[in-house]
Amino acid sequence: MQAAIIKRAARIDRRGRSADSGIPKLNGRRSDEAEAGAARVLINCAGIGIGARIVGRDGPHPLDQFSRTIEINLIGTFNLMRLAAADMQKLEPLAEGERGCSGPTAACAAFEGQIGQAAYSASKGGIVAVTLGAAREFAPVAIIGLTKRSV
Repeated sequence: MQAAIIKRAARIDRRGRSADSGIPKLNGRRSDEAEAGAARVLINCAGIGIGARIVGRDGPHPLDQFSRTIEINLIGTFNLMRLAAADMQKLEPLAEGERGCSGPTAACAAFEGQIGQAAYSASKGGIVAVTLGAAREFAPVAIIGLTKRSV
């Protein structure tokens, strides 16, 4: 994926980079991020899924698996969004007035979760919910907020 990001970024005369939304340090930035400068576009595709019923043959859904899914998919997405938006709002607006765009990926599971998708559905539903508020918050500073819904 890193190679595809860099190739696409080069075609639009920008730098691209990937990051892991797993959360080793919630408030930290890597030195290569600071060196590269603020991003104008954040596309977050965090998505791990644990297939487990809330109560299965072996008992209740393991809470650590549920928590890990929420941490990576939802908290990781929020973390990257907040850090990117903090940088974007300091950028000079482009020709059409926007400073940047934040686009996390949700999934149809946010609305139509299946049996065994409780953790995944909860995380993707959270992304839909947080992005709506974020779009309203970011609009006055010319940052576009949207959610891509995969099928």
